[in-house]
Amino acid sequence: MSALSTFHHHSWKTLILASQRCKTLQQIKSTHASFIIHNHHRNTYAISKLLTSLLPLPNPNKHFPYASLIFHSIQSRNAFVYDTMIRLSSRTSHPHLGVRYFKLMLTEDDDESIAPSYLTFHFLLVACLNASLFDTCKQVHSFVVKNGVFASDGHVQTGILRLYVEDGVLSDARKSGLGSDGLIVFREMLGRGIEPDKFLITTALTACAQGGVLAQGKWVHEVLKKRKWIESDVFVGTALVDMYAKCGCLETAVEVFEKLSKRNVFSWAALIGGYAAYGYGKEAVTCLEKMEGGDGVKPDSVVLLAVLAACAHGGFLEEGRGILDNMESRYGIIPKHEHYSCIVDLMCRAGRLDEAFDLIEEMPMKPLASVWGALLNGCRTHKNVELGELAVKNLLELEKGNADEEEAALVQLSSIYMTAQRNGEASKIRQMIGQKGIRKAPGCSVLEVDGDVTKFVSGDVSHPNLLQIHTIIHLLSVDALQIL
Repeated sequence: MSALSTFHHHSWKTLILASQRCKTLQQIKSTHASFIIHNHHRNTYAISKLLTSLLPLPNPNKHFPYASLIFHSIQSRNAFVYDTMIRLSSRTSHPHLGVRYFKLMLTEDDDESIAPSYLTFHFLLVACLNASLFDTCKQVHSFVVKNGVFASDGHVQTGILRLYVEDGVLSDARKSGLGSDGLIVFREMLGRGIEPDKFLITTALTACAQGGVLAQGKWVHEVLKKRKWIESDVFVGTALVDMYAKCGCLETAVEVFEKLSKRNVFSWAALIGGYAAYGYGKEAVTCLEKMEGGDGVKPDSVVLLAVLAACAHGGFLEEGRGILDNMESRYGIIPKHEHYSCIVDLMCRAGRLDEAFDLIEEMPMKPLASVWGALLNGCRTHKNVELGELAVKNLLELEKGNADEEEAALVQLSSIYMTAQRNGEASKIRQMIGQKGIRKAPGCSVLEVDGDVTKFVSGDVSHPNLLQIHTIIHLLSVDALQIL
């Protein structure tokens, strides 16, 4: 028997084995040709195995078109085939294609509809998240809850939790007594006896930090204590430090930080970031020194930015300027725009407006809105009309088309004119704002009391306790006047 005839007798199982050994796209194409020659390309099981051989290959964008070709050649597709295509889509630069394959899966023309499995939803969630299709993800969430998949699969639950963290819903009004949609999911998982992994715990802590929900963060901390992950895992410990720091509990953040058996640059950045947020410049600078001397950890640009921000909020001009001037020589880090912005802000807070303007002119890159905004704030505080006008001129050029920022700049300029007794020019600015029809988005703040989170929006009269709130504010105002 010739070699060719021997090859023809190879079974489809042999070809499946060959497809699993493929390491390149060219090998897969050759194996595919063998499938066609031996008429095995109509065998759905066999060809689906060939399709999965594309998953480990690098550069998914390059071989995705061939995967699509194989997919469309399959006459009788099953859930496994669709799962593979959704999974492949999620790894490309066009992950939204995964949603198209899912919709196609639900509209197959076969006599029997193809039912998605828990793996389908897992791969679909990954594709949606990679494509930032958060609304679609929420539809998937509703779908899996209705079909009972959510209650039975940890991978799907993790994907849902990741959705609510990445979508940023934790900082909006959709918060309940449990803190957020994402944390509700986390609680449900624990309630069903699903053991969380370290990634899930870190995600939950990030959710608490972003939403400022301290009570929920403390609850997650208690979950952690039972598993003794705080000291042993640097990423979990760092997430806990970050949560307490962002929620304003700096003493607790320091306690957790000190107990970490190992600290990296992210751990230090979390603690220093907490000091920066609350204006503890001296402590931030001390942390920087300990970081280098005690732990031997070299700071990166993010850490140095946090230290500079802390110096700006605390008024440590000399220390902040020294760090900026020595960043490249001492740390090997070239200052970026945001580092200059911090020092300009620091100088303006200290009333050194001329020095701040000189630094702006010396910047090696084009000053952006943050720099001119810092200068404008300083001009309003220290009543410098000339530099204020210059700052506004540059801001309006940079923020052209951004109504909120344009109005903010013009309002500040109007205030500067008013404090300088130039009422006519202030009136003109106000008229300009009215003529442009600029309307600033209302400010808001979020407050947590006993685990309940409430959002307050400027000008909102829909709060159910509005009368009581205004009564308390009035009483506080009266007390304050009596003290004065």
